[in-house]
Amino acid sequence: MTMASVGELALAELAQALATGTISSVEATTDVLDRIEASQDTLNAFRIVRREQALAEAAEADRKLAAGERFPLLGVPMAIKDDTDLAGTPTAFGCGGDFPAKTEDAESVRRLRAAGAVIVGKTNTCELGQLPFTSAEAFGHTRNPWAADRTPGGSSGGSAAAVAAGLVPAALGSDGAGSVRIPAAWNNLVGIKPQRGRISTWPLPEAFYGLTVNGPLARTVADAALLLDAAAGAHPGDLHTPPALRVSDAVGRDPGRLRIALSLGIPFTATRTRLDREVEARVHATADTLRRLGHEVSIANVPYGVLMGATFLPRSMTGIDQAMKRLPGATVDPRTHHNASVGRLLAPTLFAARKAEPLLRNRIGRMFNDFDVILAPTTATPPPDVHEIDGIGNWATDELITAVCPYTWPWNVLGWPSVNVPAGFTATGLPVGAQLMGPANSEPLLVSVAAQLESELQWYKHRPTPWWPHP
Repeated sequence: MTMASVGELALAELAQALATGTISSVEATTDVLDRIEASQDTLNAFRIVRREQALAEAAEADRKLAAGERFPLLGVPMAIKDDTDLAGTPTAFGCGGDFPAKTEDAESVRRLRAAGAVIVGKTNTCELGQLPFTSAEAFGHTRNPWAADRTPGGSSGGSAAAVAAGLVPAALGSDGAGSVRIPAAWNNLVGIKPQRGRISTWPLPEAFYGLTVNGPLARTVADAALLLDAAAGAHPGDLHTPPALRVSDAVGRDPGRLRIALSLGIPFTATRTRLDREVEARVHATADTLRRLGHEVSIANVPYGVLMGATFLPRSMTGIDQAMKRLPGATVDPRTHHNASVGRLLAPTLFAARKAEPLLRNRIGRMFNDFDVILAPTTATPPPDVHEIDGIGNWATDELITAVCPYTWPWNVLGWPSVNVPAGFTATGLPVGAQLMGPANSEPLLVSVAAQLESELQWYKHRPTPWWPHP
């Protein structure tokens, strides 16, 4: 195996190559680190790179492999997002400032390490995960591997860019309003927003009042499922502990003939939104593929209603305020300060917002009496210009982010799973996505359908032409 081929390998393929001795973890990790270093000045996917520590961990993985030990990700280099605690590094969450190093791993990282993963670094995210862009004064702009002038999305844009560019085979992100699914859509990746609590958010019992979950980004469904299974599991202090299940077992499983709702209606927002025609056409093409696979696909819009947004806003804005308080001395954009102040004003409404969640689940859940899965656009537009978010005011920012990404946040309110699948490309070669949405604990069903689509569309064969330096 040549070093040039390491970046082409899927997560499961690299794990197998390590287990069979085709390549060592030190060799694979060195290659990954060299790719990150070469691309950093242009692609800018990483906030922290752990060369010395990662190579030491890779050497230890090689010793375990030589001794016959086997774990699902033993020796595999991968990345996590800079909202996740990693012992020995700060968690800046996209903000500027000098923060102390964490003394303990987050539960998700602990589980990845237990599975044998080598964490090479932490990927860039916008300030406190607020935007479908990955940029901030503290680190600059992360760019889309498919087009240097476009954003990779956010807030898990660094993770998505790193995977799409072949810097790492997979990465962990987080999703509080679409922050895994949006960058997955704009980078031709699979992104899973799992059931709330499937992957622990500890040391937080829940993140952003239950809106935010951790989830994988990968090039294939099997890889995303493998990473999800490796990271999944509860910490004793978690507020949400769904029943355990193994998602990887659903890859390749025939889901049977399903009733699928094609929902193009946009959830209620206070600003103007419109579905881009090219995105709409690609989602319809995905629906046609599902029909060819034998499923019954009918147009039926999800009845989101006004209450959904009214419950989301207090939880998200108060979550921003609380996240700011965990980063004393942070240097942030005035828009972040504004959102934190709005969160303080809305804090008294949190109780009512949380009490409304069961009502919303009951109302939306009735759709699953008639349908097994919902298919919807992941975003309303292709990826915007990387600088489009720069230097605009609060209201203009709200208008922009709502116009491009109005579809994903309701499933965060409900806490249910959703999977972005690549839906093809625009006429100018920009990736777009569609999301498969299900009821509580439906990850296996969604993954089985996603894998069916992948077998037909084979999106993993499409890779961006590197415009960034690479070894």
